[in-house]
Amino acid sequence: MTSFPFEKLNSADLVIDATYEGNRNDPKMQQGSEPLHHLIPGLENAGGFRRRKSSDGQRLVALVLTSTGGEIEWPDELDPYTGVYTYYGDNRSPGKDLHDTTKRGNQELKKMFELANGDADERAKCPIILLFERGRQGRDMVFKGLAVPDTKLKSESDDLVAIWKMSQGQRFQNYRAKFTVLDTGTISGEWIRRVFSERVFNPDEQGVPPVLSDWVHTGRIKPLLAERDHSARSLTDQAPRAGLASDLIETILDYCSSDPFLFEPIAAAVWQLSCAQPIEYELTRRYRDGGRDAVGYMLLGPISDVVRVSFSLEAKCYRFPNSKVGVKEMSRLISRLKHREFGVLVTTSVVDKQAYEEVRSDGHPIVILSGQDIAEVLLKNGINDRTKLLDWIVKEHL
Repeated sequence: MTSFPFEKLNSADLVIDATYEGNRNDPKMQQGSEPLHHLIPGLENAGGFRRRKSSDGQRLVALVLTSTGGEIEWPDELDPYTGVYTYYGDNRSPGKDLHDTTKRGNQELKKMFELANGDADERAKCPIILLFERGRQGRDMVFKGLAVPDTKLKSESDDLVAIWKMSQGQRFQNYRAKFTVLDTGTISGEWIRRVFSERVFNPDEQGVPPVLSDWVHTGRIKPLLAERDHSARSLTDQAPRAGLASDLIETILDYCSSDPFLFEPIAAAVWQLSCAQPIEYELTRRYRDGGRDAVGYMLLGPISDVVRVSFSLEAKCYRFPNSKVGVKEMSRLISRLKHREFGVLVTTSVVDKQAYEEVRSDGHPIVILSGQDIAEVLLKNGINDRTKLLDWIVKEHL
């Protein structure tokens, strides 16, 4: 991966997934060691919502969104397969109105999405939006792309949504915003620094990525898409990671320790939470279930003409690394699949290398949700500690 040392940031271009190093010679990692305001002079040196306004202070010209990856309640996330970046606004605790935040970040979000849904003249007033995430060392930052406040979602109303949250017994609202990362290739650092210096954005000036200019003029979106990797995932990728993910899986294991069958409704509910499309399912009998713990349908198509694609689900409440789903268990699920049916394997552990590779190489239609996948599904749905997980299990009658 490309990495730009701290000393060369003021001449660096913006390269997708490149690391921009903080000052590694500063053992205390003070504010001056932060790389982004050296990469882009004029940028604020702290915060997750760093703006650059026009000279008269009336308009937002450019914006840098940064994510630390440490906000459990507000998990900013890039989906590399759709190019959609989910970002949460700055009203993150009770006691304030949705737009009454210190930096007025939610007001800015509302304004830019209004402009994005307008005509070409209004889109030209949208700020340039750069996305960065915290790197692996010190104050390093990783460039994730140039984004626009627009997506190819089902409707414009899906792009910016005010959602309710609960904290300390109090309800409050925050924005969930969805941006699209554009397929820009390498972005000229000289152009970006000129925009921040002159505080003016012209979609037709030299250095502007063609896909950004095209979006401004036509509204067409060309997202940066990654091809899906259909190879078997490693055990490390599947296993619940140390920390919060591992704690959630341990909670499930403890809950099901007296009766492993308790995991079956949990597995089915997690599968339902993970699906973008609606599904219907029913649990099978505890005994003589025909090798299936749940059966159901994924619903596709318009409401007036829904197609039901059937699936069979198998749940394995195993503890990693002591137990793994192997060839025997996977073969059992595959043998039970009917014509035009797909399978779902949900496990608190992992699928071992041989079983996983055979599934993928033979082209079996099996969805695998491992321990880490389960944890990520729960976290995306706000279930981020033991108490909330147990409350969810009780509430859903699992």
